[in-house]
Amino acid sequence: MKYISGAKSPVSAAYPLTPRHGARYRFDADSLLNSNDGVSLRIVFEMPTVTIETHGCKLNTADSIAMADDFMARGFDVRKELDASADVFVLNSCTVTHVADKKARQRVGAVRRSNPGTMIVMAGCYPTRDAGAAADLDQVDLVVPNGVKSALVEQVSATLGYDHLFSSSARTARNPAAALGRTRAALKIQEGCDQVCAYCIVPKVRGRESSVPVDVLVRQANELWERGCSEIVLTGTQLGHYGFDLPANRGNDLASMLRTLLRETGVPRFRVSSLQSPEISPELLDVWTKEGHARLCPHFHIPLQSGSGRVLKRMRRTYTAADFVNAVERVRAAVPGASVTTDVIAGFPGETDSDHAKSVQMMRSVGFSDAHVFPYSRRPGTSADHFNEQLSHAAKVERAAELRHIASLSAKRYRELEVGRVREVLWEGGRNDTGLTENYLRVKLSGQQGAARQEGAIERVRLVGALPNGI
Repeated sequence: MKYISGAKSPVSAAYPLTPRHGARYRFDADSLLNSNDGVSLRIVFEMPTVTIETHGCKLNTADSIAMADDFMARGFDVRKELDASADVFVLNSCTVTHVADKKARQRVGAVRRSNPGTMIVMAGCYPTRDAGAAADLDQVDLVVPNGVKSALVEQVSATLGYDHLFSSSARTARNPAAALGRTRAALKIQEGCDQVCAYCIVPKVRGRESSVPVDVLVRQANELWERGCSEIVLTGTQLGHYGFDLPANRGNDLASMLRTLLRETGVPRFRVSSLQSPEISPELLDVWTKEGHARLCPHFHIPLQSGSGRVLKRMRRTYTAADFVNAVERVRAAVPGASVTTDVIAGFPGETDSDHAKSVQMMRSVGFSDAHVFPYSRRPGTSADHFNEQLSHAAKVERAAELRHIASLSAKRYRELEVGRVREVLWEGGRNDTGLTENYLRVKLSGQQGAARQEGAIERVRLVGALPNGI
């Protein structure tokens, strides 16, 4: 019988949890011992294996790293790649667009076809938005919305019958980020959003804003550093609002929290995943130029969404187009050479040709080092889903293509300007011959430069040539 984790009753009796999820044992032939009581045989329990796949944002990545840590503590073998012998496959899903939903459904279908004996868990934002739809997927055995994601490992263990064999208090020295195939770790500093933009489903699936206390972040960051993570990406839904729900007399704001992490941890490199333009204050930028110099990455992801003030107002964004430009100028003045990346939505309901032209002009004039462009996607549960003047699919796709072309040219110019400069690269990748600079450029090790580097090492390198998608 299939259950939604945390529900009081089963949501479907059509798909039983079959004995395919049973434990595996093997007999150790070398352990045959003669004794006065006869022959004894040791039975060895094989550690169950799990693969976690993450779709969507860095907040989901942080959740997946926490899941991996919990799985390892309970005795599971966390593997980067799914193979035929896998006991569990967890899809930590996204639902920010209808394309993300489709991708999740296709993935669990593909896994079921290739791994008929594997337990499939659908977790994350898709089942949070529509638990019934996720539970109705025949390929899925367990549905775990965000609200009970912290109990996912316990639910899986109990379902498999492993809960009595492992102690969740046992810790491991393995790096949970590395177990997922990542050199850089994502650390959640807050989640939830109280802003409720017209197009955005995130408040529905992530809830109200809630911050993680600074002392907890210091402990978690130091643990990740001690276990091999050279860069930690600080992530959340509204990072600039960090600490508003914590005691104000303890310096619980983003700038103070960053200073504490820099002072009380040994992490070589921190990256702030995203900031809204109204949150980029002179005080916050001071952290980059002072305490965070050489450790806070000079990379600012600032969502634009539209270059039209009229559309921004309809979206219920909290800034104007001029405010956005001013924020970018403040960043570049305070942190020379910083990269600025962004998000843009094409074809929001009611967007006119003139509105689109303003987005085009903004993309050309700002000079982003990269941009994510999305055609507007209707999301049930958002106010924009009820707006009149919905644009055709063809119009949204055409406008998104034009904006992506501009973004591609802008990124190419930025990469070309970087040639000849010295940057610090964190080496990663399957052969450790690719890496990421502090300003968020993907670097490929030249064939003339010798052997691949040590995974997780940070090295000063000279950038010698631009590639179509990197340096």
